[in-house]
Amino acid sequence: MLRIHFTAQDLEYVRIARSPDPLWEIVCSVCRLQTDEGRLAFGPWRRAVAPLLRGGGGGGGREGGGERAGGGGVDRAVAVALRSLMPCGPYIPDFLTPAVDGGIADLRQGVDRVLSTPRSRLRREFTLLAESGARAFVGSGARTGARARLRPFAAERLARGDAEALRALGGLLTAYDAKFVAPYRSWIDEAVASDVAWRSRELAGGGTRALLETFRPMARWSPPVLEVTYPVDRDLHLAGRGLLLVPSYFCWRKPITLFDGDLLPVLVYPVEKPVQLPAASGAPLARLLGPTRAALLYEVAARGCATTSELAVSVGCSLPNTCQQLAILREAGLAACRKEGRCVLHRPTPLGRQLLETTGADSSNRLLTAPRPATVSP
Repeated sequence: MLRIHFTAQDLEYVRIARSPDPLWEIVCSVCRLQTDEGRLAFGPWRRAVAPLLRGGGGGGGREGGGERAGGGGVDRAVAVALRSLMPCGPYIPDFLTPAVDGGIADLRQGVDRVLSTPRSRLRREFTLLAESGARAFVGSGARTGARARLRPFAAERLARGDAEALRALGGLLTAYDAKFVAPYRSWIDEAVASDVAWRSRELAGGGTRALLETFRPMARWSPPVLEVTYPVDRDLHLAGRGLLLVPSYFCWRKPITLFDGDLLPVLVYPVEKPVQLPAASGAPLARLLGPTRAALLYEVAARGCATTSELAVSVGCSLPNTCQQLAILREAGLAACRKEGRCVLHRPTPLGRQLLETTGADSSNRLLTAPRPATVSP
């Protein structure tokens, strides 16, 4: 549990970044390549970049810390080098995601800030990385438990502030963004813009309290503390510095923050993810359930929790027919509901999510071919 302690001054200085931070997106997406978590949300993206990891990017020469890229491809070498610096584990160096007061820097500005990190901080953070016993999955398709140590890219030279190693790191960050993130920027930005618009409306209508309440169930506002689901037990005292909320496409399930509590406080949180809706013709799930029930199950999972009216609008169905189809999904154990005030809220069951993820793994390699994609909850 992460407990973020607010003062009255902090509540006046809570901000929402209008766009994703390019460096946080790099870090989070590298972590998504190390596990198979979020198959429904990230499966299409993983399949799209899989040829790059197999060497589909081609190219010869050397990349990163001297690894020959001709055999595995330049793009694979870039991803492997960054994976050693960004293990999906207890610690990732803070200098890779420098906080920017007043907003989000673009990639070039962010990389410049990374390369200007003081040597003392580099030494300290690489020591923490080594002490964390960082391990990473062998690959995105690796079996659970099949892990291997990765030698951090040019760690000793970076820790000394070696100019050549820092320039190489900047090249890795830029190259990775160009191949693994930039091609999908339009729908990443669309998902983030939708999230920011929603939370901004809540902020305008109900103030900071209403904004913080939007983060349930990831976080719970218990004044003056925001209790955030987190892998370790930790307290973060804002002490008048405020909090920058940074939406992220590649962040998954739980918000994350910087390790060093003395740095400018940020909370990076996951936004809802577009997913590929099952086509009425040919999709296994649509053939199994029927196109309307398949679309409803996708939409329920996408939203995490939705009213009957919202679902009816999203799939273009009448309200009575939507009620009937949802009842069938509940009887099959694929969806559940609860009453909240005058609304009935629907959510997927574990069996429903498992069915979606299993079916999604067999879907087309094309990314988001549906004209109006649904979303999957963070």
